Amino acid sequence: MDTPDDAIAPAPAWACPTHFDGARLREHVMAMYDRVARAPETGDFHFHVGAAYAVSYLGYDASALRRLPDRCTQRFAGVGNPLAAGPIPAGSTVLDHACGAGTDLLLAALAAGPDGHAVGVDVTPAMRDCAATAAREAGLGGRVRILDGTFEALPLPDASVDVVISNGVLNLATDKLKVMREALRVLRPGGALYLADVTLERPLAALARGNPALWAACVGGALTEADLSAVIVHAGFAAPRIAARHDCFAGTSLPHKFGRDIAVASVTLAARRPA
Repeated sequence: MDTPDDAIAPAPAWACPTHFDGARLREHVMAMYDRVARAPETGDFHFHVGAAYAVSYLGYDASALRRLPDRCTQRFAGVGNPLAAGPIPAGSTVLDHACGAGTDLLLAALAAGPDGHAVGVDVTPAMRDCAATAAREAGLGGRVRILDGTFEALPLPDASVDVVISNGVLNLATDKLKVMREALRVLRPGGALYLADVTLERPLAALARGNPALWAACVGGALTEADLSAVIVHAGFAAPRIAARHDCFAGTSLPHKFGRDIAVASVTLAARRPA
């Protein structure tokens, strides 16, 4: 029997628009971050890049960043500070599930100490190369692994890590629920998720949500704070806690590219896999 139209449940806010070209988006995103990896000094991105931005906009500790090679901090392009959301226990295993050039990854490795490990997964070869080289330069090669992979299909066993960190990439996922369920899968019971991501003051119109260029700009796929928390809870995490809010796009070209009526910022939050 056919289901009446008015009985069909509406798609959740985190669902990807119908007929969205995810393959084209991934190509666009990989090209953008390949450019960040190869030429971070160009300064023509619609987002901020670098250590000074991380300190002044996101609250990173300047002395901690100075311990890391410029190779990774110059290419930092996060939108929040996941490591400020909660502790990294000594001896723990940490996954950075889209590690980029490795700033958060190496900070996590230092926090986990000599008995800990940090694993970075990234889809962009140039970023993986930067992260792996930076780990060796920092003397952390023995406790840091860099893997080729996507956050929708993490190349790690079930319940194998204590902490998952994520910085500015969930908005790029066309299947956010799948990404969050993957993060839950690899966490041990009681393990922590420290996530930073772009947030919207109000949901975008359907036309804007279907624009691949706006998705690649970290805006088209962004959610409101409430919807971001909802997808995390729906994936199976315990209730998320907002640790900080950031004006990560202040002073960038984003409003000029996509209009000043798009109210966009970012949050850092923490959640847990139930024990």
